[in-house]
Amino acid sequence: MSEFKRLEEKLSNIVKSSGYDADVCLCVSNRPDLGEYQINEAMKFAKEYHKNPNEIAKDIVSYIEKDDSFCNVNIAGAGFINISLSDKFLINFVNLLKDDIENNIDKKEKKKIVIDYGGANVAKALHVGHLRSANIGEALNRLAKLVGHDTISDVHFGDSGLQAGIVVMEMENMFPDLECFKKDYDGKDFLLPITKEDLKKIYPNGSNKTKENEELLEKAREITYQIQKGHIGYSKLWDKITELSIKDIKETYERINANFDLWEGERDSFQYIPELLDYLEKKKLLYVSEGAKVMDVKEDADEKEMPPIILEKSNGAYLYATTDLATIYSRIKRFNPDEIWYTTDLRQELHFDQVFRAAKKSGIAKNVNLGFFGFGTMNGNDGKPFKTRNGGLMTLEELIDLIKDECYKRINDNIVEEKDKDKVSEQIAIAALKYADLLPYRETDYIFDLSKFVDLDGKTGPYLLYSTIRIKSLLNKAKEENIEYKKFTKINSKTEKDVILNLLNMPSVINRAYESKSLNEIAEYIYKLTSSYNKFYAENKILKEEDEELKESWLLLSQVVYNTNMLLLDLMGIKCPEKM
Repeated sequence: MSEFKRLEEKLSNIVKSSGYDADVCLCVSNRPDLGEYQINEAMKFAKEYHKNPNEIAKDIVSYIEKDDSFCNVNIAGAGFINISLSDKFLINFVNLLKDDIENNIDKKEKKKIVIDYGGANVAKALHVGHLRSANIGEALNRLAKLVGHDTISDVHFGDSGLQAGIVVMEMENMFPDLECFKKDYDGKDFLLPITKEDLKKIYPNGSNKTKENEELLEKAREITYQIQKGHIGYSKLWDKITELSIKDIKETYERINANFDLWEGERDSFQYIPELLDYLEKKKLLYVSEGAKVMDVKEDADEKEMPPIILEKSNGAYLYATTDLATIYSRIKRFNPDEIWYTTDLRQELHFDQVFRAAKKSGIAKNVNLGFFGFGTMNGNDGKPFKTRNGGLMTLEELIDLIKDECYKRINDNIVEEKDKDKVSEQIAIAALKYADLLPYRETDYIFDLSKFVDLDGKTGPYLLYSTIRIKSLLNKAKEENIEYKKFTKINSKTEKDVILNLLNMPSVINRAYESKSLNEIAEYIYKLTSSYNKFYAENKILKEEDEELKESWLLLSQVVYNTNMLLLDLMGIKCPEKM
C-alpha cells in the first residue's frame, strides 16, 4: 500500500474518532496558500448529522491537530479543512522510497487480463494509425502489470479479410506458374518469389484493380472464401506471405518497444468457429436472414437502432464479427481470463458493442468483463489523418524515420560519439513519438507537430530524457567523488518540498490512469515531477553544498526522482539513452 493511501486511512480513522463515520478522500488543494491538501467531508456530513458544517470541521480539526504527521490545519469557508504535511512525515516518506520505488504504488487484487492491441493487417504496411493501437495498448499492458495483474498480450493480426484474396489474386497474375496455383498441387513446399519490399506494392496494386473492375473484386472475394475454407494452394501461399509480412511487422513493432505474448490472428479462431456456431444454434440464438446466419443483439433500453450481428454469409464465408466472437470464445476456453481489453480506433466501437453483446447474451462471456478502449486519430495541420508530403497515407516506418532524422540533426556532437548517434537518435525519436501520442486523453484527436515533439524544452519526450540523463550524471559524479547518501534527513526549502509532494501524489495519478485506461495523466505527471526537480536542481549546487547532511539528503532525493522517472518512462515504453 502506498504512503498516500495510508495517509487517507489514517485521516479516515481520525475522522471516525471525532464522531463521524466515513472514509476520507484527500484532495490536492486548489488554494495552496491555505494548505497542501483539502478535506471536504464536513460538507457531506452536515445533512446526515444535522449540524453546521463549520462545527463539524472544528470537531475533526481538533483531532487532526494531535497527529504530528500534519501541520497548518485550518478551516476555510463553510467547512473546508486545509492541511499540510509535516517535515517529519515527508522525510520518512522519502526514506521509504529509497528502498523500493514500488512502495509508492497501490497494488490491486490480482486478475488475469487478455489485452488485444496492435491489429496490423498482414500483407499491408503498418501506417500511423497502428502507432496508437500498439502504443496505447502496450502502455495499458505495462500499467496493468504494474498494479499487480497478470496479462496476456495478443497482437491479433488481420489475416483473413479481403486483403488475403486481393494479394493471392495479384500473385497469381504476377506468377501464374507458381507451384501452388497448379490443379494437382499437393501441398509441398516452394520458394516465395518476392521480398518484403515487393509485398508492400502488391496489395495496393491489386486493391486499385478491384476498385476499377467488379469481376476482379468478386474473384478476390471468392479466393478469400476459399482460404477461409482451407483451399490447399491458396492457403499455403497465404501462409508464406503471412510469415514474410509478420517478420516485417515485428521489426517495426520492436522499434516502438511494443511486445506481445501471442502473435495470433483472425485465422487462429477458425478452428473454433464450427464449435461456436453449433453452440449458438443449440441456444436458439441464430436465425437465417437472406441466406445469412445472424443473431439479434438489441436490448430494450436501446435508444438507437442496433443492427443484428452477421456471423456467416449466405455463401458460408466468415466476417470480422465471426472471428472476433470466436476469438473471445477461444480465449475464455484457453486462458479463463477475468477481463479482455481491446484498444482500437473509436470508429470500431459499434462493431465491438455488437460482438460484446453477442458474447454476453449467449453466455460465452458470462463471467468475463469485456472492455473496449478506443482512441482518436493522429492528424496533420489540416486536421485530417497524417499523410506524406505527396498526399499518401504515411507508413509507421516513414514516420519514425522522419522524426529520427530530425533528432539526428539536433544531437550534440561533443556529447554523443559518431558511432552511437544512430542508436541515440532512434531512442530520442521513439521517446518523442510515444510521449506525444500518450499525452492527450486516449479518445482525443491530436495534431502531429514534428518541431514541437522533438524540442528539448517544454512538454516533450526529449525534455524528459535529457532531464533524467542529467540526474543520472549527477549521481555518477557523486559516486566518482565517493559521496555516500544513505539517508534523507533534512528539508531545506519549499522547492524540494514541492518535489516530495509530487512524489507523494503519484499513486493517485496511477490509479486514475488505470480507471480511465488512458496514460495522459501519467504523461502530465512525469512532466510536472521532472519540472519541479529541475527547479530544485537549478536553485542548488548539490555537489558543492558544504552542509554534508543537506548534500546527502539532496542526493538521495535525486536518486528517488531518477528511479521514479525510469519507472514511468518504462511504463510508457520509452527507453532512456546514456547520453544525448
